Amino acid sequence: MTEKLKKAAVIGSGVMGHGITQLLATSGLEVAMVDISDELLQKAMEKIKWSLGKFVEKRRIRQEDAEAALARIKTTTSYEEAAKDVDIAIEAVPENLELKKKVFAKLDSAAPPHAILASNTSTLSISEMGNATNRPDKVAGMHFFNPPQLMALVEVIKGEKTSQETINMLVELAKKLGKTPVVVKKDVRGFIVNRVLGAVFNEAFWAFHRGEATKEGIDASVKYGGGFPMGWFELADFVGLDIAYEVGKILYEAYGERFKPCAEVIEPLVKAGKLGQKTGVGFYDWTKGRPRIPFNLMEEYDVERSWAVAINEAAWLIHEDAATPVDIDTGMKLGTYWPSGPCEYADRAGIDAVLNKLKELYAKYNMELYKPCPLLEDYVGKGRLGKKTGRGFY
Repeated sequence: MTEKLKKAAVIGSGVMGHGITQLLATSGLEVAMVDISDELLQKAMEKIKWSLGKFVEKRRIRQEDAEAALARIKTTTSYEEAAKDVDIAIEAVPENLELKKKVFAKLDSAAPPHAILASNTSTLSISEMGNATNRPDKVAGMHFFNPPQLMALVEVIKGEKTSQETINMLVELAKKLGKTPVVVKKDVRGFIVNRVLGAVFNEAFWAFHRGEATKEGIDASVKYGGGFPMGWFELADFVGLDIAYEVGKILYEAYGERFKPCAEVIEPLVKAGKLGQKTGVGFYDWTKGRPRIPFNLMEEYDVERSWAVAINEAAWLIHEDAATPVDIDTGMKLGTYWPSGPCEYADRAGIDAVLNKLKELYAKYNMELYKPCPLLEDYVGKGRLGKKTGRGFY
């Protein structure tokens, strides 16, 4: 199938754009990278050269492969030139729906009728982008994780009018690029990873805001008790508090009270320009390197609360027929390096135990965040409790 995909255009040469360009070129596609100025494109090419150099240094590719990849990339500020004979175009411009719709309309008029148009958005509506074109059946989401050269996961998202053939093609392309694709079967906000992570961030932010634990205590519990690679506050800083804040707003608009954000915790920092690692200060001070999370505070917070809301959100994704347990688990493990996927964790812990935890939290705080998804009630009612009864999510 992917033999048909020989020529590509990537719109945007920022962190994601130049990384995706490098990936496509390394995998043998001819790529035209587009941006609004030659200066931006030149900077992006320098970064690609540096990155390919690192791959050669670490013996992941040979020098001649790096040179061949570079030779496959051309840069331009013209959509017409970039898209005139492509088989696929991937948009990687800033997260602004109106801007993305303009990009898709331009691509639609410049690209040949057979070309697939994909968006690297992390949460915006694929259907709306598709509707900005005359080929919504050929528009889909192809969400890479940062940095795309290194991260194994790609979320492939089906818009309302996306054809199954388009989805199959992008799944195959992801595999050709050496990635593991997960399919989001419906155009839901936040897709898989950001949606589950959004619930977990909110739980931690509210617990901190209510004074139940310090941010260091929550992070210690999550890292040392839960085996997660980073605490939630540390991870939010790493992602960028501006991004976490924007995604939080989009999830709240889409799902209402279940995603009620704890604005008091994150908003003042964003307004003060304290955006986390990239600005040197966020929840933590990063100026001297990665924050040290004290081991002795891990009793402050119960990490099972993080698991409970993650499992609940996973259940909602399955309940809505937006994703399968296997794709949710793969997404969380490869996209955020979780020690376990939420569905497999629930099956091990017992879905009845998870449901009881949610009910207890819901009774205590009366927040929609903890209100159990009907799917969990249904499973427990049918005796599908996980490993101990032989059937759960799996």
